[in-house]
Amino acid sequence: MQVTDIEAFAVSIPLDEPVAFATCEVDARDHAVVRLHTDAGLAGIGYTLGYEAGSIIATVVEDLLAPIVAGEDPHDTARLWREMFDTTVPYGRKGLVLRAISIVDIALWDLKAKGVALPLHSYLGAMRDAVPAYASGGYYRQGKGLDGLREEMGRYVDRGHDTVKLKVGGRPPSEEVERVRVTRETIGEERTLLLDANGAWRDRRSAVDACRRYGQYDPYFIEEPVMPDSVELMAQVNADLDYSVAAGEQEFTRYGFAELLREGAVDVVQPDVTVVGGVTEWLRVAATAASHDVPVVPHYNWDLHVPLVAAAETGRWVEYFYRGQDVKVFDDVLAHPMTPDDGELEPSDRPGHGVVLDDDAISAFRV
Repeated sequence: MQVTDIEAFAVSIPLDEPVAFATCEVDARDHAVVRLHTDAGLAGIGYTLGYEAGSIIATVVEDLLAPIVAGEDPHDTARLWREMFDTTVPYGRKGLVLRAISIVDIALWDLKAKGVALPLHSYLGAMRDAVPAYASGGYYRQGKGLDGLREEMGRYVDRGHDTVKLKVGGRPPSEEVERVRVTRETIGEERTLLLDANGAWRDRRSAVDACRRYGQYDPYFIEEPVMPDSVELMAQVNADLDYSVAAGEQEFTRYGFAELLREGAVDVVQPDVTVVGGVTEWLRVAATAASHDVPVVPHYNWDLHVPLVAAAETGRWVEYFYRGQDVKVFDDVLAHPMTPDDGELEPSDRPGHGVVLDDDAISAFRV
């Protein structure tokens, strides 16, 4: 099997109304998408959030990576990953270029599994046939208030989720403590509470003071209390808290995660397959985490992460967003969106990673 054609483009899906977290507000979600076509008649798909740079990521694929992959055997993922990474080191290593490498690598693994007619989790050697999904929410919206937050979290409990995540860091500390309190009261003592600050704090004292206030409500982790490159600061916060720090959604390659673990910055790693370097690099990070008995809780993209977590030794949860929240909206361009059953997601039984694009929807939202 050989790659004969590489198609890369961006889609942008508007939200019904803007939504905010601690560090920014968004009114649309764009993604870069790649399709790798082969002489066997199979096509592999990869995609990533663009954060308004989806078109640039697609251009990186077309101009820089397509010449490396064209004419190659999709099975040679290790060699092709190394060639893509090494060739782009002078201007890559992280950021947009790594997102581009990620989506090409995801598409290659999609083709590898499709070539033997196996779903990806089976191809990788699954450990479990269903993966727990935590309901991610608690975003800031105009007029939402504590009653709206209580209703949202109650809805997740009613849908069978044992774990929920709440955004923090975007309001004054006294308001945030109330939001955490209401969430804990709504979900009950027996369920798991996760917090996400999106790098809200810039110094140790501010981060630790805020996070200690939340500690009385027994969170399992605080995600990204400080900005992702502040590894030393993150390690200090992790050492000062009685609960865990988690990070990694904006971390790139095994090298970035090795630093987080080496410095004691995190107790939970959150590699995003569409960011870290694709399936090839995600599996390396997961194997490293397993050697330290560290939980793997990937960021977003549950359609891709369910088969990976199903095969990961220390895979714990995948993150799930209900479409009705109007926060993550990529479901709008999928032919078979996933929906949890009693708080769990089952891997697709379709060959490959199982993601099928809705071509009409893609055309409607294509940039």
